[in-house]
Amino acid sequence: MKNRWILNVVMLLVIGGLVAFLYLRPQATVNAPVEYAVSELKLVDFTAIKVEFPALKAVSFEKKDGFWLMTAPYKARADQMSVQRILSIIAATSEDKFSAKDLEKYGLNNPPLKLQLTGTKGTEEFVFGTYNPVTEQQYLAYKDAVYLIHGGYSEAASVQSVELIDKLPLSPAEAKQIAGFDFSHLEQWEETRLNVDITDGNWKVNIAQAKPTQNEMNEWLDFSWKQSPAKSVELYTPDRKTTYPSFEVKLKDGKKIHFDKIQESPELLLGRPDEGILYHFTNDVGFTMLNPPINLK
Repeated sequence: MKNRWILNVVMLLVIGGLVAFLYLRPQATVNAPVEYAVSELKLVDFTAIKVEFPALKAVSFEKKDGFWLMTAPYKARADQMSVQRILSIIAATSEDKFSAKDLEKYGLNNPPLKLQLTGTKGTEEFVFGTYNPVTEQQYLAYKDAVYLIHGGYSEAASVQSVELIDKLPLSPAEAKQIAGFDFSHLEQWEETRLNVDITDGNWKVNIAQAKPTQNEMNEWLDFSWKQSPAKSVELYTPDRKTTYPSFEVKLKDGKKIHFDKIQESPELLLGRPDEGILYHFTNDVGFTMLNPPINLK
């Protein structure tokens, strides 16, 4: 019995010593890779963007009232997320930083892309070079250094310019000002001369037999006109010799936004003459846009 007690004490001492050794032993140092911030710039610093290519027209944007507009090669509302992706270069980091003395070595003497960001403090230029064949990362020159960064930064700026146009048919400011719709010049509503209006926060329909519910109409407005971007857009020049079915979006300030319905199937094509943009919507989204849930009885 005494021997077993002594054995237990010895085992406890051994275990205690082992725990103390593991706890107090020097920890192995893990050298995390050094990351270099390409810049210390902030998004709020900039109000203009210019993307330059060797053989293509430059793409430029300007910020107005907190909203980015494309100024070249087209004048149009810009897709805000696409512009933010272009601007994300200011937050890029790299594990590699080189001297900018030998630009030819990195393909920066004839760069495929230059990005200029302009604000109250002046213009900052980012120059993109060739790709590293080993890491498949891209060389970037900024100020007096060259970095290796992910290729997605230049890809964001190299998207076809028409794809950088806002795909929502109404601007954010217009969407907040919606006061109603005049659908009376669409084929399905010509007989009833359908108008739906928001009066004192409530939806009103000019058809006596209609029994709309406020929730359904609000959901229709949010889904169809505020949250459903077109699947694609293109430039639009109205054919003055052709009269299309049409409708108007009414705004609180009295303004009316005119849309031409070019086609309804197999996809809905809506032309906005004042902005020169043609919107492509899927058939199901398009049908819902032009047919509010007024619940005719």
